[in-house]
Amino acid sequence: MSINHIVTPLDSAVLDSKEQYVFYHKMVDFVLKELIVGVQQNNLCTKQELIFFKQYSDLLLYSIEAMRVKYMYDVEDNMKVDVTESGFPNYLEFRYLFNDLSLKGNYINKLKDVGELQNEFLDQLLRKKVAIKKDKLFQAASIVYYTSVEQKYIFNRFVQGKIMKAPAENAAEFMTSWSFFDVAQNRPFICFMYFDYDGRNVLSYKDEIYEVLKNTADRDMDLDTMAYGIDRKLPDVMPKHIKRIDLGPLHNVFAKDQNQITHALLESITKKEIPLESYVLSLKIDEVFSGSTFNEGGYFSKQVLQKWSDIVKQKYVFAPHRIIQLLYNKTPDMMNQLAKPPIQMSNLNIDNL
Repeated sequence: MSINHIVTPLDSAVLDSKEQYVFYHKMVDFVLKELIVGVQQNNLCTKQELIFFKQYSDLLLYSIEAMRVKYMYDVEDNMKVDVTESGFPNYLEFRYLFNDLSLKGNYINKLKDVGELQNEFLDQLLRKKVAIKKDKLFQAASIVYYTSVEQKYIFNRFVQGKIMKAPAENAAEFMTSWSFFDVAQNRPFICFMYFDYDGRNVLSYKDEIYEVLKNTADRDMDLDTMAYGIDRKLPDVMPKHIKRIDLGPLHNVFAKDQNQITHALLESITKKEIPLESYVLSLKIDEVFSGSTFNEGGYFSKQVLQKWSDIVKQKYVFAPHRIIQLLYNKTPDMMNQLAKPPIQMSNLNIDNL
C-alpha cells in the first residue's frame, strides 16, 4: 500500500445527535440529486456519460443512506464527516461500512426476532404509553441495516465501469468509465476514457485494462500524468480523450477549511444573513486529448505513445440563487474564473427535515 492510501480520521467532524444525522443526510441526498439535474440541464456530460454519472452518484447516495441507518441510534459510535475541502463522510466510513457488511452473516443470526421486537414496540407505545428506548431503536435499525443493505452497492475506493462502444459522434471506437474516492482529498471522482484498441476483440483484453486503471488512475493527480501512465502500461490501447469530474467540496455548516467559498458561507451563516442549511457544491472537470505520437524506449523495446494536449480545466459552482448573489458580493474574482456562470439549484428547507 502506498502512502497515498494512508487514511486517518483527523480533520473530521463527528455527528453526535439524531438531529445532526437527519440534517446532514438530508442535505447530501438533496444536493447530489440536484447536481444530477444541473449537470444534465447544462450539458456538462454527454448522454452516455450522464448515465454513468447517475449510476456512480446513486452508489454514493446508497452508501450514505446506509451510514444513516447504521449510526442513527448507535450509542457507541458516531459517523465522521470530513471538514477540509470535502464535506463528504470521511473515507474510513466507507471502508468500515464495506468491511462490516462482509460479516453481516454473523450478525444476522444474533438479531432479535422482528415479530418479538414489534410486539415490544406496540406494548411500549399503546399500553405503557412511553417512548421507545434508544437501545430498542438501535436493534430495529440494525435489523434494517443488516437485512437490506447490500455490500456490492457500497461506493468503494475504486469502482470500475464496463467497456462499450463509444457514441458514433466520437472519434474513438470504445469508451469506459470508472470512479474512485480519493483518500487524500476525501472526495469522489468520476472518469471517462475514450480509446482505440489495436486488436481483434477488446473484451479479451479487458482484464488488463481494468487492472491498469485500478492501479494507475485511482487517485487525484495531474490528468496528463494519469493519461501517460495508462498509455505506457497498455501498449495495445490508444487513449484519445480522458475526462475527470471532481465532485466537491460540498461547502456547508460542518466545513472548517480555508476555502474562499466555505469562509464566505460560514461567515454569512454566523451573521444569520443566510439559513443554517445553506450550501454550495464546487465541481471541476479536467480533460486531455491526444494529438501526435512519439516513440519511447530502445530499438528492441520501442513503444508508440500519445502526445497529450494541455489540460483543459473547467470550474463550476452549484448553489441556490441567494447564495450565488452572496458569492458574487464576497468572492467576485473567484466567480469570474468559472467556466460558466454559477448554476442555480433549489433551496433546502430545514422545515422539511
